[in-house]
Order: sequence, then structure tokens, then C-alpha cells
Amino acid sequence: MYIFKAAVVGAGTMGGEIAQVISYSGLPVVLKDIDQGMLDKGMASARSIYQRRVDKGKMSASDMESKLDLITPTLTYDEFEDVDIAIEAVPEKMTIKRQVFKELEGVCPEQTIFASNTSALSISEMGAATSKPHKVIGMHFFNPAHVMKLVEVIPGLDTDQETIDDVVMFAESLRKLPVVVQECPGFLVNRLLMPYLNEATKALEEGAATATEIDQAVVEWGMPMGPFTLMDMLGIDVCGHVGEYLYSEYGERMSPASLFAKLLEAGRLGEKAGAGFYDHPGGESSVVAEMIEELQESGAVPAGTRFSVERLMYPLINEAALCIQENVASITDIDMSMVAGTGMTYGDERVGPLVIADKIGLDTVAETLEELEQELGPRFHPARPLRLRVRAGHLGEKTGKGFHEYA
Repeated sequence: MYIFKAAVVGAGTMGGEIAQVISYSGLPVVLKDIDQGMLDKGMASARSIYQRRVDKGKMSASDMESKLDLITPTLTYDEFEDVDIAIEAVPEKMTIKRQVFKELEGVCPEQTIFASNTSALSISEMGAATSKPHKVIGMHFFNPAHVMKLVEVIPGLDTDQETIDDVVMFAESLRKLPVVVQECPGFLVNRLLMPYLNEATKALEEGAATATEIDQAVVEWGMPMGPFTLMDMLGIDVCGHVGEYLYSEYGERMSPASLFAKLLEAGRLGEKAGAGFYDHPGGESSVVAEMIEELQESGAVPAGTRFSVERLMYPLINEAALCIQENVASITDIDMSMVAGTGMTYGDERVGPLVIADKIGLDTVAETLEELEQELGPRFHPARPLRLRVRAGHLGEKTGKGFHEYA
């Protein structure tokens, strides 16, 4: 099915940007919200993206207005009678998303695809709220949507192949890089990121290093920005909610750092609130330092553990190995998704976690994880695909075989 018209429900930061991306491809898109202020904000977000293109000489002012005219802001479902795909971008609460899909079912044509921009929640559960779960799918854009190329396409248990193919083709028409991912909590990129972000926060609250020291070490290692800079940009509330959900699904290895709850309680939600792990502006925060001191003195967290970049990065690699075991995505797609979704590099090369493991040596990665497991707990236990390759002598580049094969 070719998509001639789209709709986005929820005009927050992501909703406004997704509408802009669709309009830039030349398609008409309806942008709906229940709040006029949010709708205005969503339209302002789309306009600001286009305005930056005009300011850089990449687009004329008249072209900008033509593109903006393709976006129809609305507080009702009146414009939904002929949409081919409706993408929900409402808050990350299952009850709200299921309610939106029920409402959409009452106003959209039978053939309309219902897509969710969720970053972690179950597509199958959303599909069960409708009478056409075969037309329900995940379409996870990355923030900022107008910049990031990756789109995770997540079929639910009942999603049919035609819907998958249509959404992949639609994503490509938006100049995006779609990767089909089997449904699991967190999908692919966020599932890999959370152990890394969580471990950074545990290292911080345990006094292993300061936020600035950890961020600098990770950037020197190869990531485009440090974990605390990233979490403040994404929103501590978003990271906290995803972390709690993954903990409820995966158990102890995703047990969230105690500092998240303290930051949320204090309303330190990141850049959008002017304060998160850092003060914005201002950098390192005495308030966060006091929170860490309280956690250590109360015995809620151990004090004085050891910091290493491997402590943060190897759990990410380990989670990628678990995704191989569960057939979440192919080895190549895992690496490509992390490069496209996070800008991951190593040794000045744009490569993903499994290539990085091959470069380091799978035996070295496994041994270090075992040492960290002894020191800090079972969350570092090496995944079976990693241990299996080490036992088979597939150690990476140095033996010609690891997760990938080398000439």
C-alpha cells in the first residue's frame, strides 16, 4: 500500500519533529493534540527546523511555507477519514497509547496502519486494544527526528508482512534508515543503551568518578557525547521510566541506579528543566553531590567503587550479544543501528559494539566482564554467545572470526 497521507497524534517534541520530517518528504500530514498550547509548540518546532534551513541558504522562505502548509494542526479527528498511516507520539504510558488506538479505530479507514513511536513498550499489547492487530506496528524515530537517520520498525506478534513492508518503504521515503527489530522490551538501541547509562549512574553515585570525568572518559573512548550529557538532553524522566520498565521485564541486571529516583523527586529532569545531572548552565551540581553523599551515608549504595570505561561499555556489548541469542536483530543490523542511532565510534571509525568487541578481542571482553562480575555483581555475567565464541577460538580480528568474519 502506498502512503499518500499521514497523521501524527501528540504534538510534543517528537510529534512536531515527526510531522516536519513527513512534510519535508512532500506528504500531507495531520498533527493532532488535545491541547492548543502543545499544538502551537509542535508547529513552532517544525517551523524552527525549516527556518534553520532557510537561514543556511538550503531552502527559500517560500519553499518553507509550502512545506509548512502540508501540516494541518488540529484538536479533533475530523481530518483522519483518509489517512493511510497514523503515528502516535503521546506520553510513554500504555493506557494512553491503547486509548489513542481505540479512538483512531473509530475515525480512520480500515486499511490505515497504526504505528507507535514508543521507545520501549509492547507493540503486541497495543495491538490487542484494536480489532486489527495485524495493522499495528512500532515505528520508533530517534531524537532529534529531523537529524537522526535510524527508524526501528517493530512488528508485534500479530503484525502482518504487508504492514511491515509498507512501513519500511514509508520510512525509506522519508530518507530514513529502517531496521526491522523483533519485539522485546526496549527494542534494540535503547535496550543496549540502558545498561551503559545505568552503569554510568551507579559509578557516579558510588563515588567512582565525577560526572565530568566519566563523560570525558567516554568521549575519549569514542562515543559522541558522555552518558550524563546524553541523559540530560533526553530527559531524566524518560531515561528513568525506560529504566524502570526494562528492570520490570529483565530483572536484576537492569536494576536502576538509586540516583535516578532522587533526581526525579527533585524535579531535575535535565536540560528542559534547567537541571539534571548537571546544572544548565553551570555544569557540576552541589545539589547532586549532596544526593550522592546521602545515598552513600545511608548505606543505600556502596562507596568508593572503581571506575573504568570498560565498566560502562562492556555491559552494552554484552547486551548486544544477548540480542543475538534472542534473534532480536542480525549482527550487522545491531552494529548498523548503534552507529546510526547513537553515532558510536571506536578508534576514529564509525563501528558498532560487536565490531568493537572483535577489535578488542572477545577473550579480553569476556575476562573483563568476569572480573567485573566478581567485583560488582552478576549484572556483568558474560552472555552465552560471547562465551561460546571464546571457547571456539573465535576471538575477533586476531583470529579472523569473532562476531564477524575477517579476511
